[in-house]
Amino acid sequence: MSTHDARLDRLAEVAVRVGLGLRPGQELVMTAPLEALPLARRITVQAYKAGASVVTTLLADDQATLARFEHGHDDAFDRAAGWLYEGMASAYRGGAARLAISGDDPSLLAGQDPDKVARANRARSKAYMPALEQIANFATNWTIVSAATPAWARTVFPELPEDEAVARLWDAIFSASRVDGPDPVGAWEAHNRALSDRTRSLNERRYAALHFRGPGTDLTVGLADDHEWCGGATTAKNGITCNANIPTEEVFTTPHKMRVQGYVSATKPLSYQGTLIDGIAVRFEEGRIVESRARTGADVLAKVIDTDEGARRLGEVALVPASSPISASGLLFCNTLYDENAASHIALGQAYSKCFRNGGAGLSEQDLTARGANRSLIHIDWMIGSAEVDVDGVTPEGRSEPLMRRGEWVD
Repeated sequence: MSTHDARLDRLAEVAVRVGLGLRPGQELVMTAPLEALPLARRITVQAYKAGASVVTTLLADDQATLARFEHGHDDAFDRAAGWLYEGMASAYRGGAARLAISGDDPSLLAGQDPDKVARANRARSKAYMPALEQIANFATNWTIVSAATPAWARTVFPELPEDEAVARLWDAIFSASRVDGPDPVGAWEAHNRALSDRTRSLNERRYAALHFRGPGTDLTVGLADDHEWCGGATTAKNGITCNANIPTEEVFTTPHKMRVQGYVSATKPLSYQGTLIDGIAVRFEEGRIVESRARTGADVLAKVIDTDEGARRLGEVALVPASSPISASGLLFCNTLYDENAASHIALGQAYSKCFRNGGAGLSEQDLTARGANRSLIHIDWMIGSAEVDVDGVTPEGRSEPLMRRGEWVD
């Protein structure tokens, strides 16, 4: 067996054992790009070894997606496969685990009509909402891992021949996913303990808000009432402990949707549904985006924040040190799973109900709304942290305490 194949096997094992914590008898629903089939097959093997009852894999083809935008009739862009997403939601309600393999072409739809892209995204978001609610509320155990695909690799390493670019991207994925060492599962256990210590410290401090300051940024993010910080391993409502992101370096919580004030500039581009949006800058008043701009992809950004009322408000705020392994790699991945774990970030849209005291147990939608949780068809992370950004925690009495300086934790 080659070194590459051995590392693929270890990544598949980490995805199932650490990412999902899959239980015997549990079903698994997996989505993946067509080019990620070798990893998907290995994950399937590991899932059955762990006792999965049924593994169902849904493959996406970038060329088929592109064909829709090049040849589809105009009214096709207001439709989505609702039957598919209803089926996925039904599976999650029935106890199935969820695994997504990311690796899409970050610029697949860059040359397409922004209006059609926005309409298609909105139709998909609306149809996907029943499934998204199950995921965002951690009703079941779920995880996301990545696979190096040629289009993604060409974006990250444009100066290299394609085969070298793919190999380099796989190396970066294996390193960030902690599968290079002799005991990847043990490495993840140690990493989860460190993240747990950080969340425990933040939960003890009970900050009312965070204040971000840096180039183009002076933003106060009020935190939801009864919020709780999460990070690393999380116990889903079905009692299974999972790591939702492989890799992960963040600790995160739920903002109060009405208590965000100021302006903020993105520190990395956002890759969203085949469009690269760069140079994002927005201004918030009373929790709502009232001004927005971007150097590239501005039309798509404008349509994203018009998806629904909640799309202009925050559903997540996360802290990541600028020296995280992904940031230290020096790579711009143009992939949210990786870039969000290189920098502190915020997310537009749907909040995580898990990020409340006692994991949000027993809280209805009305209870969550009363505590400040946002609701939306979307949940889109974008990066606002760097070595030039400071973060303060603001106490309920209004006193500021240093949390991060030049992007690093103040301990």
